[in-house]
Amino acid sequence: MSSILQLPHENFPPLLLEIADCPKKLYYVGQIQKWQDYKLLSVVGSRKYSAYGKDVCQKLIEGLRGFPIIIVSGLAHGIDSIAHESALKTGLKTIAVPGSGLEKNVLYPASHVGLADRIIKAGGLLLSEFEPNMRAAPYTFPQRNRIMAGMSNATLVIEAEEISGTLITSRLATEYNRDVLTVPGSIFSLTSAGPHMLLKLGATPIRTSQDILDALHLQTDSALYDASYKNIDLSKNEKNILLLLSEPREKEYLIEESGLNISELNGILSMMEIKGLIKESLGEIHRA
Repeated sequence: MSSILQLPHENFPPLLLEIADCPKKLYYVGQIQKWQDYKLLSVVGSRKYSAYGKDVCQKLIEGLRGFPIIIVSGLAHGIDSIAHESALKTGLKTIAVPGSGLEKNVLYPASHVGLADRIIKAGGLLLSEFEPNMRAAPYTFPQRNRIMAGMSNATLVIEAEEISGTLITSRLATEYNRDVLTVPGSIFSLTSAGPHMLLKLGATPIRTSQDILDALHLQTDSALYDASYKNIDLSKNEKNILLLLSEPREKEYLIEESGLNISELNGILSMMEIKGLIKESLGEIHRA
């Protein structure tokens, strides 16, 4: 892991500086971001996640590929680590805010030291207000939750019991006048109790990646500026299909939305696959 440094106050995430209980200092490892170029999305959820929660987290973040979004989470077991892993896989930057100092021998949880290293190598960041050698304690987690909520444009809750640390983050986000987003779940699941309570309180329901983009006020056209596509010669139809693939789609959806017939679409998709722009898996077309 790289050296632990103190973040200059002028390099704090701008939204974090707005909260009344802004930390007096922050330590970091990794790359300081150009905050004005990104929207920050805090993704939090249960440590005891279900298969549904894991699939939802992966699918929603995968659909944000190519957009100027940084995924913020707490490095914990469960949805936090799935959010970080999904961001890395999708090519999005991610920031971890652990409930401990940043030295390797105290970083919590110890099993995620390797994940922390990969976040840094991918151009991401570890942030903590705790002294570098400070171990995690019960009070450090609610304290770090305010940093995650305060620095982010919105907080997305994926599975949480009705009484949980995850809901502390969402409550803080509300207090800081940030958007709270949540994914509905099964009425038979304990980890749906938190999201359903948030929906009653006015949280924005999230069913697709496009719902997140709408909440962050990001125009779909910004996908065309993704560095992955800047140096590739794209036809009008190829650009349109990439826009439609803000999340994985079935061919029927692409036919309906693009106005192409099946023969035209298959030809274009074949060429896009040769160019390495897309791939097909389990009956759905993905951006590569």
